[in-house]
Amino acid sequence: MIPAVWAPRAERVHLRVPDRGADIPMSPLDRGHWQADVELAEGERYGFVLGDASDARPDPRSLRQPDGVHGLSAVFDLHAHGWQDHDWTGRQLAGGVVYELHVGTFTPEGTLDAAVERLDHLVELGVDFVELLPVNGFNGVHNWGYDGVLWYAVHEAYGGPAAYQRFVDACHRRGLAVIQDVVYNHLGPSGNYLPEFGPYLRDAERNTWGSSVDLDQPEVRQYIVDNALMWLRDFHVDGLRLDAVHALKDDSDTHILQELAERVDALSAHVRRPLTLIAESDMNDARLITAREASGYGLTAQWSDDYHHALHVAITGETEGYYADFEPLAALVKASTKGFFHDGTWSSFRERHHGHPIDPRIPMWRLVVFAQDHDQIGNRAAGERLSHLVDERGLALAAVLTVLAPFTPMLFMGEEWGASTPWQFFTSHPEPELGEATARGRVEEFARMGWDESTVPDPQDPETFSRSKLRWDEVAAEPHARLLALYRRLIGLRRELEVLTDPDFRTVSASADEAARWFRMRRGEVEVLANFGDRDVELEVGVVPEVLVTTDPALALTGERLVLPARSAAVVRTAGR
Repeated sequence: MIPAVWAPRAERVHLRVPDRGADIPMSPLDRGHWQADVELAEGERYGFVLGDASDARPDPRSLRQPDGVHGLSAVFDLHAHGWQDHDWTGRQLAGGVVYELHVGTFTPEGTLDAAVERLDHLVELGVDFVELLPVNGFNGVHNWGYDGVLWYAVHEAYGGPAAYQRFVDACHRRGLAVIQDVVYNHLGPSGNYLPEFGPYLRDAERNTWGSSVDLDQPEVRQYIVDNALMWLRDFHVDGLRLDAVHALKDDSDTHILQELAERVDALSAHVRRPLTLIAESDMNDARLITAREASGYGLTAQWSDDYHHALHVAITGETEGYYADFEPLAALVKASTKGFFHDGTWSSFRERHHGHPIDPRIPMWRLVVFAQDHDQIGNRAAGERLSHLVDERGLALAAVLTVLAPFTPMLFMGEEWGASTPWQFFTSHPEPELGEATARGRVEEFARMGWDESTVPDPQDPETFSRSKLRWDEVAAEPHARLLALYRRLIGLRRELEVLTDPDFRTVSASADEAARWFRMRRGEVEVLANFGDRDVELEVGVVPEVLVTTDPALALTGERLVLPARSAAVVRTAGR
């Protein structure tokens, strides 16, 4: 490897390679680029000394950080791995099911190699995509990953880049595609040396998490694009989940999201397999997934938080904060048939009109929906899963309405068996002052929302991290095993019945009764029925109905009428209606 770096803010740059003695002067190139006339070997440690500084900084494009984000970088050969996925043709998102996991808490060991040992569970579950929370370099040992500062490196505690390659290879051998969560909208608070090299950030413009990334700089844009292509091309990843794209402020003629979509489409054509870009956005704007020829950005899919909110309220009855607008079952009807609930309507939480309608010509699978995810669990004061808020009947309702949603369903690790472990907000900042500030800010945030401060765990306490690890011994025990069997059956049903993955908005209709608390959604000859109330309800279901799934064996069927027990769901197929 020949060391090179973009450092327009430095008057001079030296390469530090401890094993080679004195620092080596680097030669200036155009537009603030520097290069050293030396070639480094695999595993060799190196860093850049900027100007008159005495300490070396890690390479902004470092692939490996053996000693953490404050230490020297190590040369890693991306092409040395002997890939075994030559026959892998990829997975299209349409018709698929996504499984979101955090490497550090998915297994007791918290490594990529340990996660490989659990992949057969995901195959038996029936999911198609494994979505990893961010794995890039962050300060400390454990963290959610959204405070990354070295976007090209794989966190060393997870096993580093070599383990990541082994993980992707193992997924592909089992028929599982990999989606990597990436964060391009901000950098973490510790170990972020990029501003010393160049204008990566707009210090005068901030978003929720810190200074905004300066997308006016061509080199910064290229830094993002090259990172995205690296995951997809060099690590054989099948897709990227783009974190909080509403925080990417870009007024250029070609938005960075469109640029990413164009470059990824070109790479997809070259490698001859589907490559997916999924945006997380709170804008409720389908421009993200609208074709470029129709003035959209051309991304593959985007999350719909509205579906989560409507389903969560229906199951739990919680109506605080942003849940307030979703109290009526009509919200679930609209989210199920229109994609967004807020599509230009008044948002009481935001105190303004919010969102835009979705063109019904857009395929429904372009919206990713869920009953639980890392944010909706981890950003609760105590990190409670649905399994802490409702009983087995409520979890079964969530399973049916998530997996059989007319969109692309996503599960959060452990959801499929109703894991008893919480998933809390945890950090391991080595700097005491940063750790204290994080813990204090967490308490203040929930105090403003009216949560009991005493329920907020200290994110720096190692027990907060330990509590969040899945307990795999639960899988075979009841009632967990019953719920897992239900998820497997539902995912299998999606594959069996073509109508359940039909992408046309016009194939879905839904209705609800606010007083009786029932909800029904029809797709062709298949109907999903849910009773959120505390009393049995009687529903007309059509001629010669066949019960495909029921969450309560007490369900009664007489002719064309079905009695759905309290807080239960059923899936029926009718020969005529």
